[in-house]
Amino acid sequence: MTSTLSATTAPPHGFSRARVRLALLALALGGFAIGCTEFVAMGLLPNIASELFPALYAHAPENANAQAGLLISAYAAGVVVGAPTIAALSARFARKKLLLSLLVAFTLTTVASAILPSFGLVLAARFLAGLPHGAYFGVAALVAASLMGPGSRGKGIAFVLGGLTIANVLGVPAITLLGQGLGWRLAYLAVAFLFALTFVAVWYAVPMQSGDPAATLRRELGVFRRPQVWLALAIGSIGFGGFFAIYTYVAPIVTTVTGLDASFVPIALVVAGLGMTLGNFVGGHVADISVMRALFISFGAFGVALTGLALTAQNPVGLLFFLFLVGAAASALSPAIQTRLMDVAGDSQTLAAAVNHASLNIGNSLGAALGGVVVAAGLGYLSPVWLGLGLAALGVIIAIISVVTHRRSDSKLAGRLSLQQNAVLDGTLS
Repeated sequence: MTSTLSATTAPPHGFSRARVRLALLALALGGFAIGCTEFVAMGLLPNIASELFPALYAHAPENANAQAGLLISAYAAGVVVGAPTIAALSARFARKKLLLSLLVAFTLTTVASAILPSFGLVLAARFLAGLPHGAYFGVAALVAASLMGPGSRGKGIAFVLGGLTIANVLGVPAITLLGQGLGWRLAYLAVAFLFALTFVAVWYAVPMQSGDPAATLRRELGVFRRPQVWLALAIGSIGFGGFFAIYTYVAPIVTTVTGLDASFVPIALVVAGLGMTLGNFVGGHVADISVMRALFISFGAFGVALTGLALTAQNPVGLLFFLFLVGAAASALSPAIQTRLMDVAGDSQTLAAAVNHASLNIGNSLGAALGGVVVAAGLGYLSPVWLGLGLAALGVIIAIISVVTHRRSDSKLAGRLSLQQNAVLDGTLS
């Protein structure tokens, strides 16, 4: 990540490069903790299901896994609710203080996820844990973009998101091993410790930044009057849903389809995480060149990777190779969608930056839920892969609609400006 920062020119706002780097690392640590709390359930799904649904798991493990998958959907639903709500209400708040408050909420709700006794209570805790997710990433993205300066917004956003992708290389596999050995509840306590550590890092390293004093709830919510915002959100929620349809069921794919031992699940998660890390930074660089080009390239690679995974998952080499490509292609979408939203949001930057993660977690919830439906229907653990391919195709269609309508809008605006200029010129000549 340091190489990304070193490519920048003179640091904005008078901060030294060392200070900027330290602040970005603190923000990325928050992304690392969020990646762990969001994704660790996927590697521990059978462990969670066997404890919370022991009778069902004994005679119908697929149905028990599908039920436990609702914990992933509940977290995603929390993100969808919390991202626009918190961002719209807090746009005027000082950004550092807001980040610290969100980290306190993450810590407490993750502890609750670990200690509550029943499925219903854990489900509620996972929903509450998702509430700060979008606001954290939204505010952190704005802080990072400000620190990196013009022309490097995509790289700044990718830097913060890099914490989330690196979590899938290091944090999620390590905590999955911890959960498999000592119980999934201890795994969530380890994640809560990461949030507490991030609180200290942000408090120490991130410089104070004021919020937007002109922001009002009405102005922030005005972003939803923009059709291009809705199209960008749909690209994320539908197109990215294909990734979560697969990633939710990595553990049973490894053990049931490929026929490997459960100890191989963390290896598969590391490989997918490496792909996500590479894709995130490549996507950030390409987004700084052309946002829409980044989207179409990523979707094309995603479709190839999904097809390859569906056809070769029975083989360990094919499984790992295409899991890497699936992670890389899917993760490359995120900086592009984030930058696209900031481009079309006008003055509502805080809300736009946050609702990107709401849209991605609609995809999370949608993909996990639909994946559970096809698995519970007896179509097998590869059926979510084909489902993901269909969702990715819909994402491409929406991206095409976005490009076409944007160009038409620009053409109409240019035509109106030309008519106004001609009218002024005619008046002057007369």
